[in-house]
Amino acid sequence: MTPRQFLVTIALILAALWGGFLGYVHVDGNSGFLNRMEASLTDIRSTLIGARRPPRVVSIIAIDDRTAATNGYPLPRATLARLVRTIGALKPKVVALDLLLVDPGPEEGDAALTSALSEVPSVVAAAGVFPESTQSVTRDSNDPLAAIPVASEVLLPLARFADAAAIGVVNVATDQTGTPRFIPMISRGEKRVDASFPLRAASLALGIQPVFSPGGLALGDHRLPTDGGQRLPLTFYGPRGTISTYSAADVLNGKLPTSAVEDKVVVIGSTVTGGGDVFPTPFDPVLPGVEVMSTAIAHLVAGDSIVRDYNIRSFDALTAIVLPVALIALLAWRRSVVGYGTMAAIVLVWAGLNMAAFAHGYWFSAALPIAAALPAVILFGAYELWNDRRQATRLAAQSDLLQRVDAAGLGEWLARDPDFLAKPVRQDASVVFIDLSGFTGLSEAIGVSEVREILSGFFELVSGEARSHGGTITSFMGDGAMILFGLPKPGGEDATSAVACAVGLCNRMRKWVPEQPRLAERKVGFKVGAHCGPVVASRLGTGSRQQITATGDTVNVASRLMEVAAAHGAELALSSALLQASGEAGAGIISGGILEGPEIARIRGRAESIEVRFWRGHPL
Repeated sequence: MTPRQFLVTIALILAALWGGFLGYVHVDGNSGFLNRMEASLTDIRSTLIGARRPPRVVSIIAIDDRTAATNGYPLPRATLARLVRTIGALKPKVVALDLLLVDPGPEEGDAALTSALSEVPSVVAAAGVFPESTQSVTRDSNDPLAAIPVASEVLLPLARFADAAAIGVVNVATDQTGTPRFIPMISRGEKRVDASFPLRAASLALGIQPVFSPGGLALGDHRLPTDGGQRLPLTFYGPRGTISTYSAADVLNGKLPTSAVEDKVVVIGSTVTGGGDVFPTPFDPVLPGVEVMSTAIAHLVAGDSIVRDYNIRSFDALTAIVLPVALIALLAWRRSVVGYGTMAAIVLVWAGLNMAAFAHGYWFSAALPIAAALPAVILFGAYELWNDRRQATRLAAQSDLLQRVDAAGLGEWLARDPDFLAKPVRQDASVVFIDLSGFTGLSEAIGVSEVREILSGFFELVSGEARSHGGTITSFMGDGAMILFGLPKPGGEDATSAVACAVGLCNRMRKWVPEQPRLAERKVGFKVGAHCGPVVASRLGTGSRQQITATGDTVNVASRLMEVAAAHGAELALSSALLQASGEAGAGIISGGILEGPEIARIRGRAESIEVRFWRGHPL
């Protein structure tokens, strides 16, 4: 395993552990920062989906400002009794009073209200006082009541009202902004367990007793999944007034149409200005509490509540592991347009599916995968950028050092003659060029660090071979190099050394290329060209940044011979002039392979053709 593979493996493991940890606290429901993120993202999703038509199963009778102005506030019990009796005459399924009747009023009014409640299926409100206003989500155990928080006090209606009507608890579970997110279906006191106000109303309306099980409740034939603590998730239909709402003043004046309440659950509650029973929601900053209760009742009766239960949370936890691991794997695999495009596609597909699921009644977490993936991808991406820059700096330093080391062969000469090649010198030399075929396309598809590793090995191979034959690397050109034989002054063995270096490069490259997975995968090859003749040698640059180079027709021909070699399927194309100059020693060197030619070859950019020999090593 290479160091990079080891680091990528560590990054994948850490990303999976981080996602698993967040998934665990999400399933357990005790992560405040995730809940805060989820609240904001839930509001965004709700807003994007927009308001929707509620089922016509609930009507609200509002004790509003107009009712209070005419009848006083709080509404006298006798007036409230007349309101209930008037509604009851229109044959609703249930009359639910979202009002706390905990204190006695005038006997006449209380007696009238008791009588009115007993004449129609009805529910009156109770309220629990909990140590915390926000109840956390916890995992269900085999006991469906085990996760239900215990109220320190329960505010119950007067016994006479409780005897005439069912009791339902009106508590809601809000997030940190005060937005209702859940309705606890069960509330516990020290010595009692009470159903919620919406559940009591829905149960009476359907004529079915609820049956609880871990993670859900059944109302007849349909089962409603619940979140931890037997809590019903809430999604709102729209702003205030989305659920049909009528003024209590119109009811008392006989102006309420029968169709408004017949066969419906009728919820009576206060919407008077300054009453205080309001909640912020995605559609309305001051949604009346009576409409919150009515929304939950509609969910229960119509069975259209959004699904957010243990199974959904478990899937969220799995996503929190898979998504960051997949993104980091892509980032490590291919940092290119294809890699980044694939990452973007995965994120967009996940966001689209999450949004579509929410629109169709499945509340998958949006915050958890983001919290799991974003830090992991940012940290790994930052490390990769830092490492790439470090490697690029190191590569530049290595290239600079390599240039200076290769030029160091001339150091003693330059020390004796500081003006050596200060002016261009025309002399005979032998030139060898080598280049990787198809490497440019590969470098666009892989990361900088992998390019660095491949080129570093290539440069080391070329440098070693050139040095062993007394050549001077005058330049590395991306994925190629130029090697000059004849400096600091021409010698009788220059041509032989050039042939030996060219053949040595071919032999070493033939073994090295298949050992590089990326090169073998993309079928990257190599080509070598060699020629001899007059060149113009000189020093380029100023100050500390100087290099020795050579120009002229000989250099151009040697470079173009690489193209000729590739066109003839050979590893090496060398001019007959070079082979003749190398003498018997050169002939002995090339005898270790297959020599073809001579052939007259046209050189691109040159009017005259030259005689060329082609060489390739024996197959390994």
